[in-house]
Amino acid sequence: MRYVLLDRITSLKPPETATALKCVSLAEDYFSDHFPGIPVMPGALQLEGLAQLGGTLLEASLRQRGREDLSALLTMIDRAKFRTPVRPGDRLEMETRVVQFSEDAGRVKAQASVDGKVVTEAEITFAFVQVENSKLLQSRREYLNILLHGKSE
Repeated sequence: MRYVLLDRITSLKPPETATALKCVSLAEDYFSDHFPGIPVMPGALQLEGLAQLGGTLLEASLRQRGREDLSALLTMIDRAKFRTPVRPGDRLEMETRVVQFSEDAGRVKAQASVDGKVVTEAEITFAFVQVENSKLLQSRREYLNILLHGKSE
């Protein structure tokens, strides 16, 4: 994954909600081009962070049903709104809530806030695909443990 846009998952309560943090730093390489002299976190990356959190929530929900072999694949983003620019130094607080969940697909309502003010929101839909590669499944488990606990198993 080129960009991991979650620093820490602060709450994971499948099949209902998940919250996470992203501390936005001027060291992020996208700030050199977006925009010179006026650094703003790209909206597409804000949505990607929300999608990473939403996918994690849905995959945890699948694991509760005994489906560790399925992965959430982003298929659609609806009603995306960017209310306020996100800048270096901001602490992006992300939340996702499951609005639809089945064995085939899931949908979350997602929002990101800075200092208690909503800056980004969207509805994000995922399809579930079967993953048979055991190394990939182990890598995803390690990634989740690091985000939740700061270390792998």
